[in-house]
Amino acid sequence: MAYLTLLFSAFIAATLLPSSSELVLTAMVAKGEYSLFLLWLSATVGNVLGSCINYWLGIQLIRFRKRAWFPVSDKAIDKAEQRFKKYGVYSLLFAWLPVIGDPLTVVGGIFKVKFTTFLLLVSLGKGARYLMVLAFAIGLTNFI
Repeated sequence: MAYLTLLFSAFIAATLLPSSSELVLTAMVAKGEYSLFLLWLSATVGNVLGSCINYWLGIQLIRFRKRAWFPVSDKAIDKAEQRFKKYGVYSLLFAWLPVIGDPLTVVGGIFKVKFTTFLLLVSLGKGARYLMVLAFAIGLTNFI
């Protein structure tokens, strides 16, 4: 059940809702009762699944681009899409960053990045991030 709690916490943290799975992960490491691999896996999978929701939202959002109320012009979207496809796909490796990471995953959906590419890049970035959080939590636990 603890791993599911972490997975859910990481899932929520990856959506546009404010949350912090790092605190949950650090507390679970400090408790010392859980497999570090399963903690890493739960956090990574949950966070990637949350990013997949953002990707889907981006795909849904772009359907409204022809509406009068849509805040961005077709010309601006086309220009941004060309730039993103030329330079920005690898920016998805940074989907783990606070503040800009979640919107990056929405942009991936808006510009219809191939889902396998999206999944690979986001998973690599988020998996590496949770490895760093685990290392920090282990170091903190050993320090205390």
